[in-house]
Amino acid sequence: MKTAITEMFGIEHPIIQGGMHYVGFAEMAAAVSNAGGLGIITGLTQKTPADLANEIAKCRDMTDKPFGVNITFLPTLNPPDYPAIVKAVIDGGVKVVETAGRNPSEVLPYLKDAGIKVIHKCTSVRHSLKAQDIGCDAVSVDGFECGGHPGEDDIPNMILLPRAADELDIPFVSSGGQADGRSLVASLAMGAQGMNMGTRFIATKEAPVHENVKQAIVAASELDTRLVMRPLRNTERVLTNDAVERLLEKEKALGADLKFEDIIEEVAGVYPRIMMNGEMDAGAWSCGMVAGLIYDIPTCKELIDRIMVEADQIINERLAGFVKGTVSA
Repeated sequence: MKTAITEMFGIEHPIIQGGMHYVGFAEMAAAVSNAGGLGIITGLTQKTPADLANEIAKCRDMTDKPFGVNITFLPTLNPPDYPAIVKAVIDGGVKVVETAGRNPSEVLPYLKDAGIKVIHKCTSVRHSLKAQDIGCDAVSVDGFECGGHPGEDDIPNMILLPRAADELDIPFVSSGGQADGRSLVASLAMGAQGMNMGTRFIATKEAPVHENVKQAIVAASELDTRLVMRPLRNTERVLTNDAVERLLEKEKALGADLKFEDIIEEVAGVYPRIMMNGEMDAGAWSCGMVAGLIYDIPTCKELIDRIMVEADQIINERLAGFVKGTVSA
């Protein structure tokens, strides 16, 4: 399948693995890229820019296919060394960067001068238009269903994707709620040029996370995520557990008086304990509603091949049948 996204990034299938904290290591990125998608290393999971440089080199040893690096710009008083992170990406010969968080305009000239394609993650049409205006090559349009930070507008992809198609001139991919061939075909129908999957890729054999995490996703339904930190306007969709329910009780009790310090135990520094050690009640971790569509733990190649076969069947058989009048249901 050829789309503007496959052509832009030099990949076989229009499927991108989202940058995920303590998931987007070289093993994950290489597995997705080797399967024909675009794997993504998560930059801020690496402790230092030097560590990121090593992870990029490790990934290059594991695949000769294109892969990218996620750089998330955090609203913090003590920001990471972004210039050094960007330098590690450029020096490592990476050709695709997924940016997220704040406006990436400060680093965009350096990335563009190095010939790097930039896809920015957005949760609204207005942010997507801003990304287009500052020179991003593509955007990842993140619907309210997504795991992680869905923004504060609460617009699901059935509305958000067609709105993006109406407004944008640059290509975009769908993100949030994407799991299978049906997701891909629906995204293409609504104007996207591909899809970005996060939670679905955690439940794969190559995902470098504890087995408890994968099993928790498989066991979860679409009803098992919660929205936390809404009072702080830093909403995050996470999988429910004891720590998350405790956090929500704090939010309810404190109301407008809630401060980040009140919930720091449930949200700060918990990812290594969860993703690496499998302590499933250690705190809040990002998970999309798409968990309700995840029933197994395939390899990345099995998953991507399955998605593409299903998408082909939907387009060429089921939908074509409607047009020809040969499908009755």
